[in-house]
Amino acid sequence: MTNSQHIGILQTGHIGGYLGETYGEYPKMFMNLLEPGQFEYTTYDVVNGVFPESPNDCDGWVITGSKHGVYEDHPWIKPLEEFCRQLVASGRPTIGICFGHQIMAQALGGRAGKYAGGWGIGVREYVMTKSQETVHLLSFHQDQVLEAPKDTEIIMSSDFCKIGGLKYSPTCFSLQPHPEHTLAFMADLIKDRRGSKVPESVADEALAKLQQPNDQERFGNLMVDVLSGDKTL
Repeated sequence: MTNSQHIGILQTGHIGGYLGETYGEYPKMFMNLLEPGQFEYTTYDVVNGVFPESPNDCDGWVITGSKHGVYEDHPWIKPLEEFCRQLVASGRPTIGICFGHQIMAQALGGRAGKYAGGWGIGVREYVMTKSQETVHLLSFHQDQVLEAPKDTEIIMSSDFCKIGGLKYSPTCFSLQPHPEHTLAFMADLIKDRRGSKVPESVADEALAKLQQPNDQERFGNLMVDVLSGDKTL
């Protein structure tokens, strides 16, 4: 891999406010995670209708998280679904995270929506399907993929989130958890949403367990390998 590797970030939401000012927006979080200096980046503000012309515009792609639901009626949702289909067909390395996971699944024929079991936040445990290895990653979601698209492989699962990760092709993947989130950001995010969006008891339990070890660095390195074309999940 060389420094000329060009990664496109499809920004599907804005954090804003204190959290955005303190920790940076979604693209900055991914740039911090993915071995700073290893890639060049272009951010496309798709939530405001700014799209690439072609999957070939970049060597690899990341689809970010968002406060929006993939089932909501926004003018940029359908074009993003179409671009997701183009990405998978193109073979360009692509990773969707949280909302990105859900929109990729929906675009390819799956279904995402609010989970009846409520919120999954903080350090969550997942099992890697092939190796049966247990991993821990930060999560913050109520929506999740409820039905996987045909001809996809579930690569990560938990009791709370059965479809925690999907493989669409040898180069295209999506994950429900957030390897780009830091512990400090997650703590402030939970505190900010406590009582207003997330039930206080759920928030308090997540905060109490937040300092448990997690596999953020490992998955950051894995994302670097996937986006550079060096490895598959």
